[in-house]
Amino acid sequence: MQEKFQIGAITAGHGVRGEVKVFPTTDDPMKFKKIKKVILDTGKEELTMEIESVKFFKNMAILKFKGYNNLNDVECFKGKTLWITRKQAVPLEKDEYYKADLIGLEVIDETGEKLGSVTNVIETGANDVYEVALINDKTILLPAIKECILDINVKAGTMKVHLMDGLADIAF
Repeated sequence: MQEKFQIGAITAGHGVRGEVKVFPTTDDPMKFKKIKKVILDTGKEELTMEIESVKFFKNMAILKFKGYNNLNDVECFKGKTLWITRKQAVPLEKDEYYKADLIGLEVIDETGEKLGSVTNVIETGANDVYEVALINDKTILLPAIKECILDINVKAGTMKVHLMDGLADIAF
């Protein structure tokens, strides 16, 4: 299970007061308003940054970190990623999962036969779709519906599925 989740990437400095433009990688950019601290991954170390202010412009969040007061202080953060801890993440409801926890799950059928592993979660209007790399080097897309996804056990690292008519033909 992943303990940190990426919520954005710094694209550039903004203005002269030490603000940065952040491209949100979260499904709801307004989460930045509720977050007090983020982890900045510099590639060499992780820095805990306290958020002093948040505003939005077009598709970007504009963040001001406490203690960083001019453009020169934050210019080196360009291209770096921002993360939050699992504790800071939005609590899950029953049968909800963080995408990061689903990637890499071993996919098995009802008989326990290993089919492959989850490589991507695709958001669609109706339901999510799980991309599965099969052990025979093919790829299938499984809709995240009860008829197809029988059980998800993040701790065990498994997803039990029922291959609906048509999907079994593609898989084998």
